[in-house]
Amino acid sequence: MPTSNAEKEFVSYVVELMQSLGPVRSKRMFGGHGIFLEGLMFALVIRSTLYFKADAETQGDFEARGLGPFSYSKQGREFSLSYFEAPEEAMEDEAEMFGWASRAYTVALRAASRKKKS
Repeated sequence: MPTSNAEKEFVSYVVELMQSLGPVRSKRMFGGHGIFLEGLMFALVIRSTLYFKADAETQGDFEARGLGPFSYSKQGREFSLSYFEAPEEAMEDEAEMFGWASRAYTVALRAASRKKKS
């Protein structure tokens, strides 16, 4: 499915807003876009919604704000990924975005570290 102009603009906006974190890039995947820093995916954009990678240490922060995980249906079953919707204030403020994005990147680093140990 081709990416709409609105989706491309949203992804560009998100990537630009995250540049204080480092050389953040996007890559088209999963019918959306993965957001990467130094080769690690720490966020996901699907249908113009930003989701941050979460784990057991950070998931509660999203849930406490009523922010849900990215989920999809396949063959009549519902699946959720460990990516949670970004809070509204992160979309409007570079400092807020830095805080949330850096925590999501830390989650990606922890996940990569666990994979290397296995």
